[in-house]
Amino acid sequence: IVTDAKGDPLGTRRGGRVSGFGPPDLHSASHVTTSGSSSTIIAIVDAFGYDNAEADLQVYRNNYALPVCTTENGCFKKLNQKGKQKDYPPQNIGWAQESALDLDMASAMCPNCQVWLFEANTNSFKNLAAAVDKAASMGAHVISNSYSGGDSNGAVQFEPSYNHPGIAITASSGDAGYGTGTPAAMPHVIAVGGTHLVKDSSTRGWTETAWRGAGSGCSKHYDKPSWQTDTGCKTRVEADVSAVADPAPGVAVYGPNSSGNSQWLRFGGTSVSAPLIAIGRA
Repeated sequence: IVTDAKGDPLGTRRGGRVSGFGPPDLHSASHVTTSGSSSTIIAIVDAFGYDNAEADLQVYRNNYALPVCTTENGCFKKLNQKGKQKDYPPQNIGWAQESALDLDMASAMCPNCQVWLFEANTNSFKNLAAAVDKAASMGAHVISNSYSGGDSNGAVQFEPSYNHPGIAITASSGDAGYGTGTPAAMPHVIAVGGTHLVKDSSTRGWTETAWRGAGSGCSKHYDKPSWQTDTGCKTRVEADVSAVADPAPGVAVYGPNSSGNSQWLRFGGTSVSAPLIAIGRA
């Protein structure tokens, strides 16, 4: 979350204007010219609860004149780890902010798609992996995982949960610079790194360079897939593809602040890029 020197979130400018990249910017930079299909299901996997998810999402979508996406019209679903629309885990502000970011980025890139938020019981790999499996079994076309843990041997056992042929599964490469993470390093996952994006006068209208904070490197535990032919790593290389992630200037998000009150926020990190790339694969 982008803050000022006092640590207060920077979500609006003078006059109350929302700051950070919004859907028009993201579509322009990515050359996305369609709004997607209502038959496409985007699954967002995060941990813990987000009490105000549906209401906050509507504020974001209304601000950018995106189609209404609610439980009532079938566009939005909030589900627990078992795929039920009840008995949600308790709210965690940090993870609720993560969920707000993911829901808004999915909406920005594919406003006509269905958006399903799966709330894992906790942020353990066991529970997150279970939520991914459930999303796949319920018909998700893409599954976005905007979290990154250590590339540890203990996480290898959960790799099968991130291997669902025919479903695009993305994961953030991390925000600590060089070094790999899980689940991004898994061989069947699209590992998403980050870029720095700036408007300019070129034909594209944008300049994009690598963001130094994005995770990258050689996996400690996974063999090199046959489709990776570089000679820099003997093991699986991270990342596979990148999108905007630099918090300068960041993207606009509507979600809870540290006190749990909803407001406009500005986000950066590969938690931005993972859902953006996921929607690009929808």
